[in-house]
Amino acid sequence: MARLTGAVPVVTTATEAVKPLTVGVGCRRGVSSEQIEAAVQQALGGRPLSDVHEVATVDLKADEAGLLAFCERHELPLRVFARADLAARPFVTRASEWVQQNVGVAGVCEPCALLASPRGQLIVPKTALNGVAVAVVEDRSWRT
Repeated sequence: MARLTGAVPVVTTATEAVKPLTVGVGCRRGVSSEQIEAAVQQALGGRPLSDVHEVATVDLKADEAGLLAFCERHELPLRVFARADLAARPFVTRASEWVQQNVGVAGVCEPCALLASPRGQLIVPKTALNGVAVAVVEDRSWRT
C-alpha cells in the first residue's frame, strides 16, 4: 500500500507513548507547587511522573497558583470540573465533612480523577500530605 500511495511506512507501538495515569488533586489555598509535587510523588509510590496523562481538579482550584505552576513545570494539562458535575457523581471512598461544607461536594481528588478517566480504576485512593489531597486512577485499557 505504501508503494502505491507514495507513503513512508512507519512501525510503532502504541504503548510507548501511552500515559495511563490521571491524578486528581484537591488542596488548601496558597499551597506551593513543591507541596503539590511532594503529595503527587507520594501518591505515585515510585511510578514516574511521566506516566501521568493529566491532572484534574475542581473549578474552585482552577486559578490555584501552586497547582498551575506544578502542571506547567511538568507539561501536564489541567482538567477542571464544575462542582455540580462532582456532586452528581460523588465517587469517594471517604467523604470529607470539611470539603462538603466548604466546597459543596463530598470530595475532590477521587471524583475528579475518576471523571477525567471514566474507563479507569482508582488505584490510589485519597492520600493527603501538607494540605494537598491526591488520588490516582489508571486506565488499563490503554495497555496492550
